[in-house]
Amino acid sequence: MPLALLALAVGAFGIGTTEFVIMGLLPRIATDYGVSIPTAGLLVTGYALGVVVGAPLLTVLGNKVSRKRMLMLLMGLFVVGNLLSALAPSFGLMLTGRVVASLAHGSFFGIGSVVAAELVAPDKKAGAIATMFTGLTVANIVGVPLGTFIGQAIGWRTTFAVVAALGVVGLLGIARLVPAMPRPEGARLRGELKAFRNPQVLLAMAMTVLGFGGVFAAITYIAPMMTHVAGYADGSVTWLLVLFGIGMFLGNLLGGRFADRALMPMLYAALGGLAIVLALFTVTAHHKVLAALTVLLIGALGFATVPPLQKRVLDHAHGAPTLASAVNIGAFNLGNALAAWLGGTVIAAGFGYTAPNWVGAVLAAAALGLALWSAALERRAPAADADAPEAVDGGARVPVHH
Repeated sequence: MPLALLALAVGAFGIGTTEFVIMGLLPRIATDYGVSIPTAGLLVTGYALGVVVGAPLLTVLGNKVSRKRMLMLLMGLFVVGNLLSALAPSFGLMLTGRVVASLAHGSFFGIGSVVAAELVAPDKKAGAIATMFTGLTVANIVGVPLGTFIGQAIGWRTTFAVVAALGVVGLLGIARLVPAMPRPEGARLRGELKAFRNPQVLLAMAMTVLGFGGVFAAITYIAPMMTHVAGYADGSVTWLLVLFGIGMFLGNLLGGRFADRALMPMLYAALGGLAIVLALFTVTAHHKVLAALTVLLIGALGFATVPPLQKRVLDHAHGAPTLASAVNIGAFNLGNALAAWLGGTVIAAGFGYTAPNWVGAVLAAAALGLALWSAALERRAPAADADAPEAVDGGARVPVHH
């Protein structure tokens, strides 16, 4: 794999750290600013919505800029946002910093996926995308617990300053290691938007929303579930999240490896397995060892869907993959926000802390249904081509494709 992928992975590590570390720092931030925990939770919601909005917006604005330069600009925006969070004298400015940092998230992964895929041979594209996303998964194993420890020992402002420094390292790495890749000739917004007319692109994005949404339905409420149901101490939640991160890391590697060989079977296995494991979590959540194993499996099966779904979007967004790729990253966060809301709704309705697992299982099963539908449509396409009108070319009869 080219060294340029390492630079992309470093940037992904910084982004993953700043996205998830906030969850462990919310109580201290709320205390320092004198706001309630639900109000401080806007720092999570604001970030997710910023990704959804920023992914297509910045990709469109950067349409006339080379991909390498755009990646550098996005990392610069990420650094500014985290520095603002580290120095913010008021909660409003802190929230602004979070949103600024989040705007870079979707476009970075969207454009980075395209760049990573172009750096390698066609049969290694999913593996290259997975290598970049390794930075995001490792962030959950190393960056988030380390950032939480720094925030608790020294102060949360130091955590965001360190994350900003990681962004600088990522920016320098991209400047040094990523080759100059000029914007493809003829790339226009209208051409990028045409990708969304392809039902396979839309189906892949819907799978992204539902599939990873199923993961977040459960993981968002892992703290009360593990402490009130499984019987873990409060301090154990951090290590359970590390276990979830290890699962994400392993799932990302497996998803990237097998998506290059058999993409749709990989999706069937991951989404079907995820639906089953989430349903079983309503039972295993009552046993410490089984609960921990289930958390690992949810991370692995959930993130095993990421490289194949991202590659599927790239494969079907013919000639104009950048915007579709970035929007698909926004779809992950849209799924996260939707699933977290649904999970909270069933808890508030009195169904208990394990109820979000059923929500996740239904979402994952729906994603599997869409995957089967997508494959059925794809199987019909060659048949339709075979039945297309034929034209005569030098005495030979050749199909006319529309």
